[in-house]
Formats: sequence, structure tokens, C-alpha cells
Amino acid sequence: MNAMPLEGEYEPSPAQWVREQVELYESSGGTQGTTLWDTGLPVVIVTMRGAKSGRIRKIPLMRVENEGRYAAVASKGGFPRHPVWYSNLKANPQVDLQDGPKRQSMMARELAGDERAQWWQRAVAAYPAYAEYQEKTQRVIPVFVLEPEHLAGSAKAPAPTRN
Repeated sequence: MNAMPLEGEYEPSPAQWVREQVELYESSGGTQGTTLWDTGLPVVIVTMRGAKSGRIRKIPLMRVENEGRYAAVASKGGFPRHPVWYSNLKANPQVDLQDGPKRQSMMARELAGDERAQWWQRAVAAYPAYAEYQEKTQRVIPVFVLEPEHLAGSAKAPAPTRN
């Protein structure tokens, strides 16, 4: 069973680069704006509901995918505080994710222990700067898994990938 897409008043990000990337990604049907700046590394667009405002918020996040599940790494570049969207996911875990032209409704779940370690390893493999960000901050960078609703909350973590 698929959840309904998030609906409501959209409030664009105050950050110009986020607004521009989301607009390009969505207006092109997921064929443009699909990489982080000039890195060539892929991003996805995550749509969520604001914890305080209740408005729809959209952000590009690094694409970290495994078996139809995605990581959302709340790194904020290694700054001392979590990004604002961390609170959004904690308060409202239903999200929409766009990966290229594919859009799907998902549920966000914050990870801990071995499952977090496994997804952190995947995230650093996809975007090595995450390791540097963790070194810059005293906080443990939160990692969420975004999973299709029919898999959400399943006790079984995906099998580890071997390199």
C-alpha cells in the first residue's frame, strides 16, 4: 500500500542553492540538477513536513541507496548543531523521495547501533566528506533510513554489502 504524496503549502529553503537545485531537479523531471555542485556525485530530493510550520520543505541529500532504501545523513557539513530538517523527520517521518525521475513515499527512521554503523559506512563510501564532517564535530552525526512504507519498521536490517 502506497502512502499519499505529501501535500500542503510549500515553503522554499532560505538557502538559494537549495531552492535552485530543487527547482531544477523537479522542473526537469529528475534529469537535471541531479548531482551536488561540481562533484558529479548524485543527490536525491527529499520532501518533508516542517516540524513547527507544518509547511512542505524540500532538500537535496546525497544519494546513498541500498536495496530500495536510502540514507539521510544529518551532517550539516560538520557544524555543531543538527540541520533543521533533522527535527522535521523526527516530528513527521513520512517523506517523499525523488531519485531521478522516480518518486516514492517513504518513512524515515533514525538509526542506532550496528544498523547505523552499517549505513554510515555506506554513506561515507558514497560521499567521503562525511568522515571529515564527523571529525569536525563533537556530536554524533545522525543517520536516518528512508524506506518504502511496506518495509518501514521491519526489524531485519538489509544485508551488509561487501566491497
